[in-house]
Amino acid sequence: MNARTFKKNSHIVKEVLPGSIAEESGIVPGDELLSVNGGGIADIFDYQYQTEAEEVTLLIRKADGGEWELSIEKDEDEDLGLVFDNGLMDEYRRCCNHCIFCFIDQLPLGMRKTLYFKDDDSRLSFLQGNYVTLTNMSDDDIDRVIRYRLEPINISFQTTDPALRCKMLGNRFAGEALKKADRLNEAGIMMNGQIVLCRGINDGENLKRTISDLMEYIPNLESVSVVPVGLSRYREGLYPLEPFTAEEAAEVIRTVEAFQERCMNGYDTHFIHAADEFYVLAGKEVPPEETYDGYLQYENGVGMIRSFLDEFEEAFSALPEQPEVRGREISVAGGMMMQGYMERILERLREKVPKIRVHYYPVVNHFFGESITVSGLLTGRDIVDALKGKPLGETLYLPETLLRAGEEILLDDMSISDIASALQVKIDIVKSNGSMFLEMLLYGASLL
Repeated sequence: MNARTFKKNSHIVKEVLPGSIAEESGIVPGDELLSVNGGGIADIFDYQYQTEAEEVTLLIRKADGGEWELSIEKDEDEDLGLVFDNGLMDEYRRCCNHCIFCFIDQLPLGMRKTLYFKDDDSRLSFLQGNYVTLTNMSDDDIDRVIRYRLEPINISFQTTDPALRCKMLGNRFAGEALKKADRLNEAGIMMNGQIVLCRGINDGENLKRTISDLMEYIPNLESVSVVPVGLSRYREGLYPLEPFTAEEAAEVIRTVEAFQERCMNGYDTHFIHAADEFYVLAGKEVPPEETYDGYLQYENGVGMIRSFLDEFEEAFSALPEQPEVRGREISVAGGMMMQGYMERILERLREKVPKIRVHYYPVVNHFFGESITVSGLLTGRDIVDALKGKPLGETLYLPETLLRAGEEILLDDMSISDIASALQVKIDIVKSNGSMFLEMLLYGASLL
């Protein structure tokens, strides 16, 4: 692609949807959108806001340099059918913080370049659910969020102690940035929050203060997750951080559950949630479904285990006494965090459906370090090393969290086909859904 494609605010049409208004108007891939209703377009939100009206005027530059002015009449909110080469229609905003807990700083050298990009872009919070620190947002950005109602906004708070926040984020403006959350709250913008908990830094009494302060934002702040800092083995020269012990994880859970009781009594919401990792580390059963308030923090690792278990249980309970399945031998692998739960449900499956012989292999994360237990940070090499020479049967099932959306490449650039070739086994990818997982084990299927 040429440099012009990536020039800031150069909005090149990548695709025109068939049967759309844009196609009927003669717009084709390669055309450039110069303005909408006579005004410039900063990004995708400007574009969407300006094109909501029933009458829209577009200025288009064709490949030969000629300019077309198109007056379009349409239904309100009807999409024009344009897909742009840069989906954000602007440059991505790089993080300006130097967080003591940043996982990207803990990556080894030699990985693909895209993994080292640190974003802190409020637009990606709205579009993709990313968490932002507010330090990269100007007053104009806050104004646009309020004007366009870009909600919910996901905010990474860490602490409400301004001085400590400056230290944790490595940014002298990080404490002052908390006032932007006040503006969002006053405007009624819906938010979700995150606290990356660092042992001996923002836990204990500071965590209690932070939760108490954030409760002032209810109901506009719908939920807050408390997630443990991820520590890889590549921390040489970085701020000294230590993983939580089982007892410390249990203390975090006690703090969270005490505040949940307060929030339920005062606001009819649990509001604050501890990540699944804390429950696994503490050796405690994850809470029941109703505790998660509709799984508002699911993508942040809160409630994933409970949701999976309940989905599996519902589907398992509905099975006939003798399910009609063919006999086969299969295998399942994933991160260490799910080991106890997976062994439990697979044992039940073996008892009920003995024709299905299932091998389960929890994979230790040697690449990043054994304290990293989630499946999403496993590498292809660790999977191959853990399963080499083991009985795998006709199919190996791996979780979809290993892969980025639309790709079949793991963090170390090994592909699913590379793993299949190294292990000489067919691989199927399964969704993080207990019901679909059970169906795949019984009857076979593939997401690839």
